[in-house]
Amino acid sequence: MGLLLSKNPSKIVLLSYFLNPMVPKKVNNNHYVKKVNNNMVSLVARTGMHLQRYDSVGTKKVNNDIVSPVARTGRHLQRYNTVGTVGYRQVVGCIPYRYRKTNKSVELEVLVISSQKGKGMLFPKGGWEMDEDKKAAALRETFEEAGVRGVVEDELGMWIYKSKRCDTMHHAYMFPLLVNEQLDLWPEQNIRQRKWMTATEAREVCQQGWMKEALDKLIGDQ
Repeated sequence: MGLLLSKNPSKIVLLSYFLNPMVPKKVNNNHYVKKVNNNMVSLVARTGMHLQRYDSVGTKKVNNDIVSPVARTGRHLQRYNTVGTVGYRQVVGCIPYRYRKTNKSVELEVLVISSQKGKGMLFPKGGWEMDEDKKAAALRETFEEAGVRGVVEDELGMWIYKSKRCDTMHHAYMFPLLVNEQLDLWPEQNIRQRKWMTATEAREVCQQGWMKEALDKLIGDQ
């Protein structure tokens, strides 16, 4: 079958085609042929996201083998717990930690991140959603906000706090996360900074009192 290429690089025109001209035909994994006028077809790129692949930890499949991190958005799966007449948003988070060897000893370090508004530092946390258990949600939030993965350990406890931004009450469940992987790319890398520091340093810069209590619990357990 002969081909005549258009001078326009954005469109390749075929002078003939095979089988039923009314039915689009797959040329390769990326393009299909489409009828143009009476007897000419044009290569067109796939459009839409109805066949888009996603994995379970918030990474998007691109070009079959390139992975780009994405964060969950929206609150349609958000969990709430009603106590009396008050609705408490359910939140989970982690204190990522590791051990750093020094000349004299092994020192505990924790990872803190900046808030979205850039005022103060905190530990990664976010909404616990209905399609995941607490540990899975805590691991996801830590990946999205801090770009680390690891082993989520036993729950440190539950704290009640009131959001300063939206005047909402929260139940917050915090977990230690022993980090075994730190990623160069993560969903919120453009809006957050992250920094490893000693537990003493983290306690000084952490802007949430209840998070300081969770850190004290982690130190006590260690």
